[in-house]
Amino acid sequence: MEQVKVTVALIIAVLLQWTLRNVAEPFAYIDFPLIIVVYAALQRNAIRAILFGTIAGLAVDALSGGLLGANGFSKTLIAYVVSEIARRVYLDNLLLRIPIIAGACFIDDLVYYGVHRLLGQEPAGEVFVIIAYTLIGTTITGTLVYILLEQLSSDRPRSRRKDSSASRRQMRRRNPIKLGK
Repeated sequence: MEQVKVTVALIIAVLLQWTLRNVAEPFAYIDFPLIIVVYAALQRNAIRAILFGTIAGLAVDALSGGLLGANGFSKTLIAYVVSEIARRVYLDNLLLRIPIIAGACFIDDLVYYGVHRLLGQEPAGEVFVIIAYTLIGTTITGTLVYILLEQLSSDRPRSRRKDSSASRRQMRRRNPIKLGK
């Protein structure tokens, strides 16, 4: 069931990335698919995270009309790196996930603009200003999305009351060691 939730979240993130850029200017600095790719990588399933990174990056490239494959490469690389970090380090705490999403956003932007420079295409605007705004927007939004996804994925019951009579009716255990016989 967790795979379905992350897949639906990825589809929604790609659609939000495509549509919200035209609604308001500040939404252009939030990388919604990166947030979901990092969340999938933090689930310790490297194959699924890399697949989500590739699909999300290529979908954003195709819908934005930019350099096809630049986002796909950067998000695939981020999915691999974050999944390897999550495999080696315990990152189930939200406070540890905040620097992970910030670092992933920074490296994703550096790789994305590096691929553009490598292939001779100049990005529109100042690169460092765009990276700074994207880092701030994606980190804040990613933290809120992680809180929301953790609340949605907690399917376990809150706390069950124990039967009050069960603690009083404890059976006496037999001693497995028989002395004297």
